[in-house]
Amino acid sequence: MLDGGPAIVGIESTVLSLAGTEPLLLRPGVIPLPEIELLIGPVRIAGVADGPHASPGMHPQHYRPRTPLVLLAAGDPTPAGRGEWLRLGRDIPAEPAAYAAMLYAALHRLDTQGLDWIAVERPPDTSEWAGVLDRLTRAASHSAPSSRRESSAPPHRPLPPS
Repeated sequence: MLDGGPAIVGIESTVLSLAGTEPLLLRPGVIPLPEIELLIGPVRIAGVADGPHASPGMHPQHYRPRTPLVLLAAGDPTPAGRGEWLRLGRDIPAEPAAYAAMLYAALHRLDTQGLDWIAVERPPDTSEWAGVLDRLTRAASHSAPSSRRESSAPPHRPLPPS
């Protein structure tokens, strides 16, 4: 394995399978689905896989920080305890590519601060934000502020290097 340092785009690549009769999006990334479909036509979207995954990053809890992460709508109250809230357009960029480029670095930084929770304002549910929203949803999966760093907590895959 080679480490080429931080990725310029931040989140991992879009993964598309062309092994079947029709293209299948296995993992959204920074290339929005409409852009892919302009080039190759309709693309099906893979569901949650039971058993072995066809691509890295398909596990429901992929790249979850140790600190519980919660997705909030603008104006939602934050959880009890000590935490940090990343708000769209204030603490994190409001543009999908810039947001993706800094996402893991921000989560790494906050994960080292001994917080009870990390709250992230949910980005829009649009094709441009699909990759970012996918990573945030996976990072927040089964994450609850009250279960912070318990030895019985389920194992998680660490965040990729920032």
